[in-house]
Amino acid sequence: MKLIIAIIKPFKLDPVREALSDIGVQGLTVTEVKGYGRQKGHTEVYRGAEYTVNMVPKLKLEIVVADDLAPRVIETISAAASTGSIGDGKIFTLDVGGAVRIRTGETNETAL
Repeated sequence: MKLIIAIIKPFKLDPVREALSDIGVQGLTVTEVKGYGRQKGHTEVYRGAEYTVNMVPKLKLEIVVADDLAPRVIETISAAASTGSIGDGKIFTLDVGGAVRIRTGETNETAL
């Protein structure tokens, strides 16, 4: 099994979720996060005062899938989250040692 962590722009959540659903991904966890990279933040004006926002709001998606589905999930997220501009995000893949569905006691891939 693989844990896929994707950092995306917030307005891309619905297209990514729908695309993942279309390929058979049944669930994901979404967390609101902030970060910076090459995008370096931006400048905003609030009550006439200009200030710099160093940390840009993003969403972190966490998805656990079977090994054979992982490349397709990565490709799907990449296509659905892309705007072609800086700050589109990143995707990370990690190995998962095991999983347990608490309600039924199912383990590993059957728990997904």
